[in-house]
Amino acid sequence: MAGNRRMLEGLDWNPSWISHIGCQHACVEYLGLDLSMPWIHGGTGHAFVVNIHDELCPSGPTAWNTEHLDRLAANLGYLVEGVTGRNSERDFEARQKIAWALVTGCIDTDVPCYGWEFAMPEWYVITGYDDDGYYFAGPCAEDYPSPLERDRLGCTELGYLSVHCVLPCEPSPDEEIVCEAIGFALDHARGDYAFEGYCAGPEAFERWAIALESGRANRFGAGYNAECWHECRGMAVEFLREAKLRLDREQTLLDEAIRDYSAVRDGLARIIQRHPFEFSDHIPEDETLRSPECASILRRAKRAEERALDALARLGDALQS
Repeated sequence: MAGNRRMLEGLDWNPSWISHIGCQHACVEYLGLDLSMPWIHGGTGHAFVVNIHDELCPSGPTAWNTEHLDRLAANLGYLVEGVTGRNSERDFEARQKIAWALVTGCIDTDVPCYGWEFAMPEWYVITGYDDDGYYFAGPCAEDYPSPLERDRLGCTELGYLSVHCVLPCEPSPDEEIVCEAIGFALDHARGDYAFEGYCAGPEAFERWAIALESGRANRFGAGYNAECWHECRGMAVEFLREAKLRLDREQTLLDEAIRDYSAVRDGLARIIQRHPFEFSDHIPEDETLRSPECASILRRAKRAEERALDALARLGDALQS
């Protein structure tokens, strides 16, 4: 065993389909901040996101510009700061060293951290370190060697390094949290944060339906996307319910948005029932799925999503008036 091992006792990943938010919630809990998972999901705007690849690639839930999500976290009372880089860049080794210095310095002072792709292409809580590398917790972490050697971080096929620390800060007023989350949700739905080949907002539901209708939907991706976006819409409902308790106005508009996001959530639950997520070595990566029935369900969910976004827009206007 390597020497100088330092662990943050009590820090562990909170299992969730959206591993990014699961990591932030775990770090927030470690800091002793009283923030619910739905309040984090909604306040960062993630609860309102949908991001779909033309062929339902499983990268959909993570392949979009998430920088603004981290900026909105400060409204909730925690600051997210870190270092990113790509292994194709000439300063990559320097960024690896910055990441190591950040994580070890933070852990030595009881500051939690999380990062990207310590095992699979997901987010992981960094639970500690020793002379060799990083200890981590997250999706299927038990199936991968730990610690991850410090000079191996970011050395994957995707080649992306991203490590962040989480620190408490003064939260914004609740109305401001809700208004800025709504602004992000509307911008995201218009495609402001989407990468090439991906689609957001109501159009993402149509793209999803077309992929299932035509039989070109990636089978693994179909199940994974359904689980992720179902979790998000469930969190949107719970965030808006918490907002009802925190705000003393616009209850009718909040109820309207809750009703419509509930319809989206329930539609996605029906998709999952018909084609549940399967994680198996026996499923070929290129296996496809065809389901006209699910395409029809998704088009109804699209209409509910459009109504929900309209309710959010009117809610945002009312709160700012």
